[in-house]
Amino acid sequence: MSDILIVGKDLPDCLDFAEAFVTTRKVYCVCRDESEAADFESEGIYASTWNRSSAISSRSLIIKAETHLEELNQIVLFFDSYYFGTRFELDRTEDVSAAVDTMIASFQYFVNELLLRLEQRKDPVSVVFLAKTYPSKAENLRSGNKNVNIHPTSNIVNCAQQAFIALAENFATLVGDKQYLSVLLAKCEQSNELYNSDKQLAAWVKESLNQLESFKSPQNVKQACSWIRAGGKVSNGFSLFK
Repeated sequence: MSDILIVGKDLPDCLDFAEAFVTTRKVYCVCRDESEAADFESEGIYASTWNRSSAISSRSLIIKAETHLEELNQIVLFFDSYYFGTRFELDRTEDVSAAVDTMIASFQYFVNELLLRLEQRKDPVSVVFLAKTYPSKAENLRSGNKNVNIHPTSNIVNCAQQAFIALAENFATLVGDKQYLSVLLAKCEQSNELYNSDKQLAAWVKESLNQLESFKSPQNVKQACSWIRAGGKVSNGFSLFK
């Protein structure tokens, strides 16, 4: 039995993604308001709030998930650039602090606390860093993309996207040789066929986790640090992102 904690995209915005897992595991997510937490239990999803600017809150979130779930052994950190872009569409000075807390500091605090907890438990765990990326102004210019429907991310969202990618790679480097820990780094670019359906994206993550946990040989650091294109097949050698 595998139970899962999903962080990065709050309920109810994360509902389609989370629902893909409820038939086979217990699910714990983050909700925007504590009063909303009970609303999702009928969907088979436990939830609590997360103060993204607090290391203590990150630690508490992990403990709460362990308490509600029978066996927390899957964790997904989900960075959705388009989702964050709807909140931080403009590069306004007054939004910088909140943007940094929401998209950068939060993941750093969570990863730090997660590393400490995993080291204490030493139970088999799979950690997924899922980056649902969106092009910046510079990337659009370099690619020559003339699609008028693509509104580039703001500078702060693009910076946070790059910070999440760097955090994922450094996490994988740190823990890639630990026997009890498996890491999956996955990117879903705006051109990906799974991009517009969180339900389908989650179904792929679920299948990939099953494949990852079925491998008899533990992954090495190089495999842990390899990015995989969402929709691709996870193999023992780990396909590089293309």
